Amino acid sequence: MVPTGHGNLTGWVGTRSRRTYAAVILSEVIEVVNKVILIGNLTADPEVRATQKGVYVANLRLATNTYTGKDEEGNRKEQTEYHTLVVFGKMAEFAGQYLRKGRLLYADGRLQTNSWEDSAGQKRKSTEVIVDTLTLLGPKPQEVAA
Repeated sequence: MVPTGHGNLTGWVGTRSRRTYAAVILSEVIEVVNKVILIGNLTADPEVRATQKGVYVANLRLATNTYTGKDEEGNRKEQTEYHTLVVFGKMAEFAGQYLRKGRLLYADGRLQTNSWEDSAGQKRKSTEVIVDTLTLLGPKPQEVAA
């Protein structure tokens, strides 16, 4: 099926024995989705604090890599993206107790953008992932000997 005209989606629907031609307006079918799924490594230990109401909040920094092909010598090339994740409640407590730099994580959640003015009057924006699910992956990273 191919979108045509004014946001309409048309095509044949049903079984082979009984086909019906249907036109559906896209705005009635498509819902808005704000979903992020990341797998990456923590770039630092979590920063955990408690709000005035006693709710724990953890800020995590996660690095993800995307394969971008090979260089002239045939070596693998990757592009690294850095993400700020925010975790609340019991999950934030867990993050503060058990997560350390280098840990491989799966996280899913939603994007949220914050805007503010800095001390110089410049408008700033920051986008972060509000985490719904956090899962530890792979082995525990080796502790650095002091």
